[in-house]
Amino acid sequence: MMRYETSKDLEALEFLFASPMVQSNKEIERWAAEIFAPGIPVLRAALDLSHRIFTEFSYDPNATNTFTPLAKAFEIKRGVCQDFAHVGIACLRAMGLAARYVSGYLNTQPPPGKSKLVGADASHAWLSIYIPGLGWVDMDPTNDVMPNDQHITLAWGRDYGDVTPVRGSVLGGGNHRLQVAVDVVQL
Repeated sequence: MMRYETSKDLEALEFLFASPMVQSNKEIERWAAEIFAPGIPVLRAALDLSHRIFTEFSYDPNATNTFTPLAKAFEIKRGVCQDFAHVGIACLRAMGLAARYVSGYLNTQPPPGKSKLVGADASHAWLSIYIPGLGWVDMDPTNDVMPNDQHITLAWGRDYGDVTPVRGSVLGGGNHRLQVAVDVVQL
């Protein structure tokens, strides 16, 4: 178990515990225990976890939605970035490690010789592990990378429910349709 001693460490404590969308799960705990074997440095095991999610899960936007339980996404080994971040967070927390959900955008790069499509950038999610003495370390299991300047953080929280982009109600008559497009431009 990590030791959380400094004031910065203590700020990470809220990310140690289950949250509404990332509940403890015996199957996930067993899977995590295989990865976080005794003697393996925590960061190495966390990066291995991210890689295993990338290789053992399939990106499938039709398999889940924002309300799909973590256990279901883990069982079917399919989903989207939100699911993969939640699985990683559940594994880390099962090992007594502080982990948070990160929401933002990827600055997508067009293929060589092609123009970037305006509005093609989509919201994305990844996770961070807190390591005392080092701080927060981001990892993106959807793309099997450690986020860099192409990952733009908008918010972080215990899970997706803490960082939803829009929450609330609309009162009124008639039909409503919301359409959003985002373009990330490096300055």
